[in-house]
Amino acid sequence: MSGIRKHYPVILHSDDGVAYGVTVPDMPGCFSHGETLEEALSNVQEAVEAWLFDAEEAPPASAPGDVLALAEAEGGTLAFVELDLSFLDREPVRVNISLPRRRLERIDEAAKRLGMTRSGFLAHAAERLANQ
Repeated sequence: MSGIRKHYPVILHSDDGVAYGVTVPDMPGCFSHGETLEEALSNVQEAVEAWLFDAEEAPPASAPGDVLALAEAEGGTLAFVELDLSFLDREPVRVNISLPRRRLERIDEAAKRLGMTRSGFLAHAAERLANQ
């Protein structure tokens, strides 16, 4: 799925051109905002990644007419954003790393104690540190 890009319809709203809000109707509750239109649209990618954090796949994109018929489209403007959905790719990739022998032994001991594989342990630890 690496490099998968897909266009989604969004609804733009503005408070007198001072701030902008963007909703993604195909992902209920997914929205972004910004002080400029460009900033609000740019922030959609991050909002979608958070909304799809545990998802296996993205929902299909709705047709423009279906989006315009929604109550949330009232007073807004229909636009389209191109999203990079490669973050949904869960296919394992083999990597080669170098560690001091003692550190690797400690990792293996901890993984065994927790009932995990070395790869699972390292992935879990990396994810926890990345989210701090």
